[in-house]
Amino acid sequence: MMFVRAAKCIKSTRLPLAARRAYRLAFSTSLVLAMAYGFGLGIPLLAPLFVVILSAKPSPPPGPKQLFILLLAVMVSLGVGVILGPLLQGAPLPALVLIVLGLYISNRLALQPGKAAVGTLLALGVTVIAAASSISPTLASTLISALVASIALAVVGQWLVYPFFPEDVVAAKAPPPPANSSDSNWLCWRATAIVIPAFLLTLTNPASYLPLTVKSILLGREASQLKLREANVEMIGSTLLGGACAIVIWGLLSLAVSLWFYAAWMLLVCLLLASGMYGVIRTGFKPSFWMGTMTTMIILLGAAVQDSANGKDVYQAFLVRISLFLLVAVYAAAAMAALNYWRTRRQLKSGDE
Repeated sequence: MMFVRAAKCIKSTRLPLAARRAYRLAFSTSLVLAMAYGFGLGIPLLAPLFVVILSAKPSPPPGPKQLFILLLAVMVSLGVGVILGPLLQGAPLPALVLIVLGLYISNRLALQPGKAAVGTLLALGVTVIAAASSISPTLASTLISALVASIALAVVGQWLVYPFFPEDVVAAKAPPPPANSSDSNWLCWRATAIVIPAFLLTLTNPASYLPLTVKSILLGREASQLKLREANVEMIGSTLLGGACAIVIWGLLSLAVSLWFYAAWMLLVCLLLASGMYGVIRTGFKPSFWMGTMTTMIILLGAAVQDSANGKDVYQAFLVRISLFLLVAVYAAAAMAALNYWRTRRQLKSGDE
């Protein structure tokens, strides 16, 4: 009863829609982060990461039926990776071909309205889970359990926060016109090319390079929405800013090492980034830039916390990880330029003929 009254009280203040979206994303991310660490999830950074992925496009959270369907699709998608794992050991070349096709299909799915999260999870299944399964079925099972639990927790966090900062009730908009088939194919292959090098590196040590693979998949999604002239600023810039935000929060945590302080600092920084994403603060960057910054920050901080818990040198590991992230971002921008150049030359040759 108190929860409902509080939600009505906040709604009565009539916050602007953009501000509500920023608060909703920041509070959901912070709350889910606290729950993930409090409940002791296997890979706690995944839960707040999925909040950002699921909440980036402002809309009501999925209902119980939609959540069940999403989790079912997730388990099927991740199960594909379990099947591909042994094939990587016995017949690596056919397995790599199937993984490339799986990445292409996941990118096609992600381009469909409302299917970005499912496409991202399918990409994780055919890369991270396949790599883990090729080394240890137990590791693959642990990753799958962590992914499914993280998605469920992310949606529960959205359910708890959404009543306080709901969307406006508006008439349903017509779906956007489908993209040109040749353009869609091109964007999907381009995003696939961005993920492949990180996946090959992940095959050497899936547990260590999981953050890098997740970052490359998200970069592939970002690249499918960008034009060439925007790529350098958005992909490299968001990686640098995400690293800077992670350093700031890590430094602030040294003042008081506590889960509640961790969640509070995450809330404040996410609120600032979400304000840029939804236009509360006017900037020259697209929403994808701020989403890329937020996901990079969450991955780096989560990995740093894990390194600290395992007794590793946090600063050395952070330096290596941010260097790899920047390398992947630079490669992604360079690959986009090279592939676009090759496509332009091909189109010119076919035009001359």
